[in-house]
Amino acid sequence: MSGDEMTPLERTLTALSHKEPDRVPLFLNLTMHGARELGLSIREYYQKVEYVVKGQELLMKKYGHDCLSGFCYGAAEVEAFGGTAIFFENGPPNAGAPPIRNYEDITSLKVPDPADCPPLQRMLEVTRILAERYGDSVPVAGVAISPFSLPVMQLGFSRYLDLLLGDDPLFWDLMEVNSEFCTTWANLQVEAGATAVVYFDPVTSPTIIPPDIARRTGCRIAREVIQRIKGGVVYHLASGRSLAIADELKASGAVALGVSALEDLGLLKETFGGKMALIGNLDGVSMRRWSQQEAEARVREAVAKAGPGGGFILSDNHGEIPWQVGDSVITAIADAARRYGRYPIT
Repeated sequence: MSGDEMTPLERTLTALSHKEPDRVPLFLNLTMHGARELGLSIREYYQKVEYVVKGQELLMKKYGHDCLSGFCYGAAEVEAFGGTAIFFENGPPNAGAPPIRNYEDITSLKVPDPADCPPLQRMLEVTRILAERYGDSVPVAGVAISPFSLPVMQLGFSRYLDLLLGDDPLFWDLMEVNSEFCTTWANLQVEAGATAVVYFDPVTSPTIIPPDIARRTGCRIAREVIQRIKGGVVYHLASGRSLAIADELKASGAVALGVSALEDLGLLKETFGGKMALIGNLDGVSMRRWSQQEAEARVREAVAKAGPGGGFILSDNHGEIPWQVGDSVITAIADAARRYGRYPIT
């Protein structure tokens, strides 16, 4: 590191402050790739804290990106409610059968303690270890699924949409339980040393529900929960669109927004500039088929559109790089970020 080069934490905080750091921060959300580095299956990898810690360390050393994370897989949150996770050889674990089988079960639903759920315990311990080792120089991200999006796994997608669109008071009963759980889980990660918590909320995106419904449900819930989280919050729509609810997102209390490859990055920067930093928006789906040259071109385009003036972190658009994205493409992204992301950007 040269004398005038920032640490990843300094670089990130400068960008989040809408100022220009030494270069655009690069967040490679590599949750599963540590298993590959250690020669383990994804299931084996997530069973031990030391594996995930080592995986994060190896990936940071290999690619030189600017963020670590204790996050493993989203289905762990529904395991706290009595659900299960299904593991795959080539992708993230998915949620099993929804634990809430009847709407009436919502009336007796209790708020589980995240610290009593083994996979969430492991994530907390990973976060704690990474923060102790690197937290003074590298941001450590936590993740909490929003109360509004968690029911996709609790109830199943179609049954949840029926509840949401049916104007059933049980919807708000479920939101009350989920909001308490989300707040507790997010704050446990902050206490463990997370620099910020990613509030993962795809269902609020206009890609999934109409903006008018989002405004009176998901956006309202987000404002209430985010103000109770005792640390910085990144609002992430998990590759969903954001422009139709831009005003609500800017009023959410989050410092940054994970943005979609489905919307123009230049227009996103114009819309959110100075209000929310942007994180994104490399398309993880097409990334699987990129050549090294295309990876470089996509990075260069993103940096040119959103980098000037700060307020931009280069990353994928979903919050998790697919297992199928290989080393050559990830290396090309990292190299291009360092080459074209240095300020002043021309």
